[in-house]
Amino acid sequence: MPQNGFLASMPNARTSESPHQACQVFDFDRALLGACPAGRKTDLMMEAELLASVFAPNRDSAELERMAEQLSSGQRDGEMSRAHARLLAAALRDLAHKADS
Repeated sequence: MPQNGFLASMPNARTSESPHQACQVFDFDRALLGACPAGRKTDLMMEAELLASVFAPNRDSAELERMAEQLSSGQRDGEMSRAHARLLAAALRDLAHKADS
């Protein structure tokens, strides 16, 4: 089939790149926690552990993810800032990943 017009102007698909060269998955939560000072990260992980012991005592990763999603989506009490809720959600997701391991 001859290519003319729009299709002719499109570049050919790259076939020499492996999927690892073409894209990279970035774990925002891990980067967010990694950017915290060590003391702050320790405090966040202790707070996440406390919440998990009360609301997800079996350390079910799906339950921890659900808690993190609620915090990330803005469902928090009036005493918690948006920034702290986001960091705490990242800590809960870290616990969920560890529970899966």
